[in-house]
Amino acid sequence: MMKAIFANGCFWCTEAVFQKLDGVENLKSGFTGGDIKNPAYREVVMGRTGHAEAIQIEYNEDKIDYETLLYVFFTTHDPTTLNKQGYDVGTQYRSGIFYTTEKQKHIAEAVIEKLNEETFDHKIVTELKPASDFFEAEKEHQNFYNQNTGYRYCQLVIEPKLAVLREKFKPYLKS
Repeated sequence: MMKAIFANGCFWCTEAVFQKLDGVENLKSGFTGGDIKNPAYREVVMGRTGHAEAIQIEYNEDKIDYETLLYVFFTTHDPTTLNKQGYDVGTQYRSGIFYTTEKQKHIAEAVIEKLNEETFDHKIVTELKPASDFFEAEKEHQNFYNQNTGYRYCQLVIEPKLAVLREKFKPYLKS
């Protein structure tokens, strides 16, 4: 199993998207890139810890590769807005790739360069940093979308991201 860590806004959204991909075997919502150990959700969302809401993925490289995961990442959020995704504003909602190997770093750099040249009107501001400690969020934040599909946030913010995923990445979805 390989590991990937992404931050692209609210981890409820990110988790819901990546859970649908064939080859993603394990996924945890949590926090990375901050200043204290074991931060609580309430501290992170208030912007007090320097952490980003993030997901940690374990994936089977025989079923899905890192480059495909990156394209899903860049397609399901706006990587050109600094510290903001939709209504969520602050450094805790920043766009970030926390690579676990030098190979991941090089793949991410190539994808960012290609997308900056071909896709986005504004420059990608996603931070690209080596992975640091990842702290799992509290239990109520794990598998959030699947347990709260009727929640208004899920309908207004997550559902459109899932629609994009189904449209653009259908061959990579779990059956």
